[in-house]
Amino acid sequence: MSRSGADLALLLLGGFRGLVDAATEELARRGYQDVRPVHDFAMRAIAAGADSASDLGRNLSVAKQSAAKTIAVLVERGYVIREPDPHDARRKRLQVTPLGFEVMREGEAIFDELRIRWQRQLGTAEFANFEGQLAKLVGAGSVRFDTPGWMARGLDGSA
Repeated sequence: MSRSGADLALLLLGGFRGLVDAATEELARRGYQDVRPVHDFAMRAIAAGADSASDLGRNLSVAKQSAAKTIAVLVERGYVIREPDPHDARRKRLQVTPLGFEVMREGEAIFDELRIRWQRQLGTAEFANFEGQLAKLVGAGSVRFDTPGWMARGLDGSA
């Protein structure tokens, strides 16, 4: 049976979605019922240096207002704090809290467990081949944090 290019894109998206949904459900079982995928993208961007709503919006490719709402949720839940900027007293910088880093580490461990499940389903050699081929097709570049904004973007590039 021949598949189309659209089928391939949907299979890849389905794999991504399946892993993310399973990880989100497992995080909830482990006590983090309030974590959503966008929260992880945001915390990773903040940990990498996005220390304001404007920076976070640019990193996630979302409006500043959307970034501000995400920040408010993360602050309320204790995953991120606002600290005074040592160089500008008028400015507050975002920092991921120890709890936020704990959630990210827990999520990483869950993804490792999900990877092992896939490896068991395909077999070690077949999975290594699958992963290697996928890496060859996708490239060596890291995944960007702007996936939430990219997914919501219109054809003209607007959110």
